[in-house]
Amino acid sequence: MDRQTVSINDLYHIKAISSPRFSPDGKEAVFLQTVMCEEKDAYFTRLFHYDGEGDRLRQWTFQEERISSPAWSPCGRYVAFLSDRTGVTQIYRMSRSGGEPERMTDCSSSVKQFLWSPCSTKIAFSMKLGAGADPQGKMEEEKRLLPYVTSTMKYKGDGEGLRDHRHSQLVIMDLVTGKAERVSDDHHDYTLQDWSPDGKELLVAADLSDDADFSFQHHLYTWSIDTGSKERITRRRGQYGAARWSPDGRHIAYIGDEREYVNATQPKLWIHNVEARNAYCLSEGLDLPIGDYMNSDAVQAVQVPGIKWSTDNESVYFLASDSGNTVLYYGHIDGAIFPAYLEAEQHVYDFDFHPQGQRIIMAMSTPSKPGELYLLHVPTGAIRQLTTSNEEWIESRSLAETESFYFQGAKGEMVQGWLMKPADTGGERKIPLVVEIHGGPHTMYGNTFFHELQVLAGDYAVLFINPRGSHGYGQAFADDVRGDYGNGDYEDIMKAVDHVLEHFSFLDENRLGVTGGSYGGFMTNWIIGHTDRFKAAVTQRSISNWVSFYGVSDIGYSFTEWQIGSGLEDMEKLWRHSPLAFVREMATPLLIMHSEEDLRCPIEQAEQLYIALKREKKEAKFVRFPQSDHNLSRNGTPSLRVHRLKEMTQWFKEHL
Repeated sequence: MDRQTVSINDLYHIKAISSPRFSPDGKEAVFLQTVMCEEKDAYFTRLFHYDGEGDRLRQWTFQEERISSPAWSPCGRYVAFLSDRTGVTQIYRMSRSGGEPERMTDCSSSVKQFLWSPCSTKIAFSMKLGAGADPQGKMEEEKRLLPYVTSTMKYKGDGEGLRDHRHSQLVIMDLVTGKAERVSDDHHDYTLQDWSPDGKELLVAADLSDDADFSFQHHLYTWSIDTGSKERITRRRGQYGAARWSPDGRHIAYIGDEREYVNATQPKLWIHNVEARNAYCLSEGLDLPIGDYMNSDAVQAVQVPGIKWSTDNESVYFLASDSGNTVLYYGHIDGAIFPAYLEAEQHVYDFDFHPQGQRIIMAMSTPSKPGELYLLHVPTGAIRQLTTSNEEWIESRSLAETESFYFQGAKGEMVQGWLMKPADTGGERKIPLVVEIHGGPHTMYGNTFFHELQVLAGDYAVLFINPRGSHGYGQAFADDVRGDYGNGDYEDIMKAVDHVLEHFSFLDENRLGVTGGSYGGFMTNWIIGHTDRFKAAVTQRSISNWVSFYGVSDIGYSFTEWQIGSGLEDMEKLWRHSPLAFVREMATPLLIMHSEEDLRCPIEQAEQLYIALKREKKEAKFVRFPQSDHNLSRNGTPSLRVHRLKEMTQWFKEHL
C-alpha cells in the first residue's frame, strides 16, 4: 500500500483519547474519544466502556456533544460526566449496565466540575453564581445594551471574555431528593479538589485575599459540610491544587509551589499530615516540574489527573515533565521517588491507578503515534495496548522520523532539540529547514505526536528545541530566560540551527524558515529583527510591544514584570526587549496570523507590527481569525485550524 504523508485535513481523522477511569472494582473502565467533524465544523466527544474481563470495547454515547470529566460513583453503579448536549454544560450519569444518560442537574449556567460523595448519594459541584442566586433558578437575560463597569485589574480572561459579577461557587445536591443547596455565597472563586473519606469535609482551593489584583496565591482549605467553617491547610505562600486525601484520611497530597521564581517556578509534590497539621515537600530532591508541560495539538478533553493514592496510604503516582518526556512517577511518603514506567519516548498525559490489581491505565502518545490507552502492570512493568483508535490511519500514512540531539547552548550547558526528517533525504537534493518555537516560555517540546510538525515535514525538515526557559531541565534552566528575553534564548535557537546545518548534510542553509506562537511568536519577531538568515517567517499570536502588552493582555501587568523584570516605570527596558523596536532591521518576508478574540496576546500586537512593517515597505501579510482566542491552534474551530495551516504552508511554499 502506498502511504501518503500527513495532510492538513488529517486533523479530521485523528481520534483524541483521554480520561481513562477505572471502576471501583477495577474490572471495567471508561474513557473519552474526541473527533473533529468537518461537516458540522465542531468537536464531538464519545464516552467508551472497556470490559476488562472480556477485553471488549463498547461505545456508550452517540450524541453530537462535548463530554468531559467522567467519574465512577464510589458504589460502582454509575458513571457521571459533564456534557453540553443542551447548550449549557450539566452533569449526566449512566448506569453501569448502559442505557441512555440521565440528566442530574438543571442549572442556570454551566457546571464547571463535580465530585461524588463517598456514599454515592450526593454530588458537589461548582458553577458561576451571583450573590444570593439559586443554583437551580433561571437566569434572566438582560436585553438592554448596558456598559461594562469594573474596578478590578483581573477583569478579563482569554477564552472567557469580560468577567461579570458572578463567581465560581460551591453547591451540594442530594441525589435522593434532587435538592441542590448552595454551600458558598461570596465574591471568591472556588475549585473543588476532593471529598474526605468520611464524607464530612470538602477540600477546595481559592484565593481569599482582599486584594486579588496583586495576590497570586491559591491556597487549600478543608470545608466542613455540617458547619460551613473552613480551615486553611497550606501555610506557605504560593499556589496549590490537585489535592487528594489518602484513603485513610490521614494525609493530603497536593501539587504547588512557593513562587520563588514567580511563574517560572517548578510545581512540587507536597504531603500534608492532617493530625500534625504540617506539610513537607516530597519532591524536593527531584529537580523537575510536577505535571505535564508538553506542547501538542493532538490532545483533547484531558482532565488533569493530578495525584493517585495507593491503598497502602503511603504511596502516590503522579506525572512529571522530564527532558522532553512526560513520565509517570511513583512516590513514597518516606521520600523515595522514581519513574513507574521506563521508556525512551513517552508522553503520558492522563492515567488512573487501581490499587487492588496494581494496574495503571494510561493515555500515552509518542512521536509516531497519537494517544492510545495502555494497561501497565506495576510490579512487572509489563504493558499492553488497549485501544487502536488511530491504527488504521497511521498505517496509511508515511510519518516523518524524529531524531533527538543535544548541543551546547548560549552559556555552555547542553540543550535538547529534535529534527523531524522527511522520508526522502537521500540523493543530492537539499531540503529546506523550518524552525518551530514553542510558547510559554515555561513549557516544552518533546516525544509526542504533533500534527502540525508532521504536516510541515511533508516538504521540509523541521527543527524544534527547548531553549532556556523551557520546563523539563531543572529550575535554573527554566528561570534563566527571565529578564533576558532575546539574548540567551535567541542564541540557543541560533546555535541549534548551526548544529543541524553542520551535522545533517541534506539541509539547505539558504532556505530557512521560522515560526512560533505566543512566546514563540515573540521570538519569531525578535529573530527576524536580528538576523536575515531566514527567507520566510510566520508569527502567530505574538508579542511585539511590551509597553502596550502591559496594559492590554489579560495577564499583561503581572507577566511583563515577572518575565521582562520591569513595569511601566522603565519603559526604556520594555521597548528595548520589544521586537517592534527593530522593524527597520526586518528583511524577512513575514506572515502575521492572529486570533481576533485573543486576550492573552491581544490582536493589537499584530496590528502594530503589520502597520509598522508596511510603513517601511516590507513584505508582510496579515491573517485574522474571527471568533477565536489564544488556543486556536490547539482547540479552535476546526475549519479555522485548517485555514491556519494552509496559510502557513502556502507562505513557506512561496518563499522557500
